[in-house]
Amino acid sequence: MHWFTGLFLVLLLASTAMRSWLNQRQAAAVRRHRDRVPEAFAEQIDLQAHQKAADYTVAGAGLNRWDVLLDAAVALLLTLGGGIDTIDRWWQAAGLSPTWHGTAVVLSTFLIVGAIGLPLSLWRTFGIEARFGFNRTTPGLYIADLCKSLGLSLLLGTPLIFVILFLMQQAGALWWLFAWAVWVGFSVLMTWAWPAIFAPLFNKFTPVTDDALKQRTEAVLQRCGFASKGVFKMDGSRRSSHGNAYFTGIGRNKRIVFFDTLLERLQVAEVEAVLAHELGHFRLHHIRSGLILSVVMALLGFLLLDALMRWPAFYAALGVSAPSTHAALLLFMFVLPAFTYFLTPIGAWWSRKHEFEADEFAAQHADASELASALVKLHRDNASTLTPDHLHSAFYDSHPPALVRISRLQSLATQRS
Repeated sequence: MHWFTGLFLVLLLASTAMRSWLNQRQAAAVRRHRDRVPEAFAEQIDLQAHQKAADYTVAGAGLNRWDVLLDAAVALLLTLGGGIDTIDRWWQAAGLSPTWHGTAVVLSTFLIVGAIGLPLSLWRTFGIEARFGFNRTTPGLYIADLCKSLGLSLLLGTPLIFVILFLMQQAGALWWLFAWAVWVGFSVLMTWAWPAIFAPLFNKFTPVTDDALKQRTEAVLQRCGFASKGVFKMDGSRRSSHGNAYFTGIGRNKRIVFFDTLLERLQVAEVEAVLAHELGHFRLHHIRSGLILSVVMALLGFLLLDALMRWPAFYAALGVSAPSTHAALLLFMFVLPAFTYFLTPIGAWWSRKHEFEADEFAAQHADASELASALVKLHRDNASTLTPDHLHSAFYDSHPPALVRISRLQSLATQRS
């Protein structure tokens, strides 16, 4: 066994074991606190809602257990199991040019991986989500979404993969720099175009029309110096009863989006506070810093791929008999997660830090107590657990635990009163 093969197996086993252990810890922590609402939420969330959140979280953990095993199995089958080699041989008889051959192999691999994961997606949507009363997706809508997603993936992914493989084969020693520039351009273009061009293929977006809400939101936008296409309501209720809000787009396509389910549950002052929080991410340059980080990480990724594709043992150690640019790209994409998994808490910590900063910004431009109230409703209505395992939360959660976050907001509200 080559040493790199052993290293990959050890890291894949370690990351799989860690994911499974954290998943079990999360389920155990939630079960342990199932029969008692945390004191800080006792007046706002009843025991029935708390128990529903616990059961929903445990059910999700049960599904995640299979997801963890499936990820490991797919990585092994495609690499040491010879999956990439097999798919490569399927396309050899087609007589395609090297770049088109590689593009076909990469697209086929991802289509197969997507098909393998489809049963778990169906289980989540029509099993768990339906059981807890969240699912509103019909089988017809599910199939339509699947077809649209597949069509967009092929429409946008095919030329991107073709260009990157072409550069890997023909652009010489600096291919990685040209490929990185293509990737950055594609990412920026998609971030700009998605809200106005692609998102409407899946959902309907309409400007907020409620007079009281419109006045309050426009006032917040003006106070925060935010110029955008406006604040929009999205028909999230077509697929789920979960509520949410998010910031999207860059340049003139910036927009704030509220799910219609969220607007139905929150008071005007609470919506104003949530909007101020989302604006905080923009004004504090969280969106920009995230984009810069992704650009830097992509550059490092292409540099690493350049080094690995020139190392013959990289292919043989991971189950590929004949070196090729498309095999290098696929191996890199499916092996890298095992090598980077233990960096996950850093990204989660960084995201939570941004959430705290956006909360502080919201407290300066709206009522922090209203944001706290909105978050309580979101946790209750989305059946988000109030008692997560602290290690699981530190490892994965992009948002701070409810108790910590709401306590900070209440403290900020007290300071400003």
